[in-house]
Amino acid sequence: MLRVEKNLSPNSISAYKGDLNRYLDFLSNEQSLIDLDDIRQIHIRSFIRYLNDVHLAPVSITRSFSSIRSYHEFLSMEKLVKKNPTQLLDPPKLPKKIPQVLSVIEIEAIINAVDIEDSMGYRDKAVLEVLYSAGLRVSELCQLVVQKDLPDIQMLRVIGKKKKERFVPIGNNAIQVIDNYLKYLRHKLADRNKHDGCLFLSNNGKPLTRMTVYNILKKWTEAAGITKRVYPHILRHSFATHLLDGGANLREVQLMLGHVDISTTQIYTHHDKLFLTSEVQKFHPRW
Repeated sequence: MLRVEKNLSPNSISAYKGDLNRYLDFLSNEQSLIDLDDIRQIHIRSFIRYLNDVHLAPVSITRSFSSIRSYHEFLSMEKLVKKNPTQLLDPPKLPKKIPQVLSVIEIEAIINAVDIEDSMGYRDKAVLEVLYSAGLRVSELCQLVVQKDLPDIQMLRVIGKKKKERFVPIGNNAIQVIDNYLKYLRHKLADRNKHDGCLFLSNNGKPLTRMTVYNILKKWTEAAGITKRVYPHILRHSFATHLLDGGANLREVQLMLGHVDISTTQIYTHHDKLFLTSEVQKFHPRW
């Protein structure tokens, strides 16, 4: 149902499966339940408390609850159970969290640290430039295909969540590094394996994976001498924050990020206020 009707990505389906396996194992082993019709609200609340007790991240707990709710809605819809115990349950509230971002100077330092004499230098530079210049999710970056018309239209064709297509403007710097990668390296990688026309390829000629992108960023972050924790999604956070700080329209940033709900984008407008408040809380002796 998730794959065919909701058209979710393999990563999302894998996350659902992991959440539900953990949930059902808990009900069976900790609550001694053997029948789906025996599940009550108290059991679901106990599971949420268990996730808190094992220090699962709040966002992961919220996602688990969403998986559980969807599962029970499916069971009820298919008439596999008599009642849906999640109907009157509210999802756990997420604490407000300031998105972590890098400064423009830090991002430039990471990108400039890439050595094009490195065997994968042209690719790595293009990967980092595109992640920041277009604010892409890692999964979107890995699915990019070669666009012959990119220099003319200066728009990346991106396939987002639920296979939704959008076009994201991209600047001359990013287009130039992509062109260098295509000219000097990609054709060599493309001859090594099947790749379905994907733009960014691994050393063995296959499309990049999420872990490979993480390792690329980690490698050149360390080369730049930056010691803070850096991960691919921080470049997306930085893209949105820097645009809004520079005066970009919230609606336009929403479209570029591919957010369905503008409230998801609005978290970036609170960055300065929340950052200042956290700094006062941290350093003011009377707070």
